[in-house]
Amino acid sequence: MPLFDADPPVSLLSAFKENLHRMGGMFLDPPSSGDILVPIRIIIAGAKIVCSTVPEIAGNRDIAGVDASRDLADVDFAIVRASFAVAETGSLLLTDADLHVNAVAYLAQHLIVLLDPTDIVVNLHHAYRRPDFRDRHYASFHSGPSATADIEGVLIHGAQGVRSLSVLPVARATDDPITQ
Repeated sequence: MPLFDADPPVSLLSAFKENLHRMGGMFLDPPSSGDILVPIRIIIAGAKIVCSTVPEIAGNRDIAGVDASRDLADVDFAIVRASFAVAETGSLLLTDADLHVNAVAYLAQHLIVLLDPTDIVVNLHHAYRRPDFRDRHYASFHSGPSATADIEGVLIHGAQGVRSLSVLPVARATDDPITQ
């Protein structure tokens, strides 16, 4: 089966960033020095409810204590890590292992995703070959915030899901079970 990657982009990260932006997502440029998570800390500073599934940022809503999806309806920001991303489409793959409770990626007002730049594949042909796409109970591609448009072309973000999707490139910890 062909993988259609004869002319891959020079930088998968740059191609991903460009396509994420085209789909309405925001790419958070990390600072050149110091705390790489500063862009996230600034964004969530005034938030009432933050639900984090990553060890890098603590939230005040423990995902382990969520008994039902409706318990996530008041979440301002959800912070998760993507299994991988697709440069060609600006998409992120989020699985049950990344989300812990699948609804967190839809019920939160804003979604912030950590992405290891080494976890970017060139196109969907490569994505479908990844075990994290095939072997999980749940896997969904996210390509920006939720949106809808009417016949007059009025575009509304956050119509039936998150109002914004932001991505910060952060390498995985070496003890991350996904990398082992």
